[in-house]
Amino acid sequence: MNPDVSAAADRIRPHVRRTPQWRVEVDGRPLVLKLEHLQLTGSFKLRGAVNALLTAGSPERVVTASGGNHGLGVAEAARLLGVPATVFVPVSAPEGKVRRIEAAGAKLIRHGDTYAEAVLAARETPGFYLEAYDSPDVVAGQGTVAAEVVQDDPDVDVIAVAVGGGGLAAGTALGSGLPTVAVEPERCCALHRALAAGGPVDSEVASVAASALGATRVGEVPFEVLRAHDVRSVLVSDAELLAARDRLWEEFRLAVEPAAAVPFAAWLAGRVPGELPCVVLCGANTDWTP
Repeated sequence: MNPDVSAAADRIRPHVRRTPQWRVEVDGRPLVLKLEHLQLTGSFKLRGAVNALLTAGSPERVVTASGGNHGLGVAEAARLLGVPATVFVPVSAPEGKVRRIEAAGAKLIRHGDTYAEAVLAARETPGFYLEAYDSPDVVAGQGTVAAEVVQDDPDVDVIAVAVGGGGLAAGTALGSGLPTVAVEPERCCALHRALAAGGPVDSEVASVAASALGATRVGEVPFEVLRAHDVRSVLVSDAELLAARDRLWEEFRLAVEPAAAVPFAAWLAGRVPGELPCVVLCGANTDWTP
């Protein structure tokens, strides 16, 4: 395991859940599901936020911007560590995520039509700015998901994850040492475009999963990790990811947000290799009823 990820795992252990894994069979094929949507706050984002705050020495105030899940992770991490938090969200942020951010005790400010506009406002606010994904400490924290996967199911041979800004995918490559499949919606694919261009570039954000995967540009830190690890970039359509989300509910009674179903959609479509792949179900923060 990467030493930064190992150190992060020790650091965050008192504050986060070790989420379960479930070996299943779908269409006659074996699969491991990492149930990270059962994490505190309903997504993996808590891991990176806790690691970054602890590494920074629990600053006097933390500020961030988020489409929802990261803000919720920061709000809860700040609550756990006794640090006041301010979270900027775009006006389009889902009410279910906004409500939970406020319930965790953070000051919530709606600003701008896009995540990028919320970031600009947050960076002008006094306090320790906690990056959503473009930070080595955040990436190391997110890598603890994959570290648990390989510890609990050592015969897993590939891990598939959804990608927004790239923090979870980069952490997965570092924390597992396994081939990583980075999956994005076709019209929300900042990493896919960055790999084609040779570096991060602005990308359109137009997917039903955009509230969680809506980074307009992949982070520089995650991009360098992912390029060095020769990650496999895969795309799925909105129709495929919604069908995958519905199938997770129908077959397994797993209720996840659209973004979390993205890697499962890729696996269903035969775009994830391996004899025993693991699909990370990364979040469950939408107001959705089956």
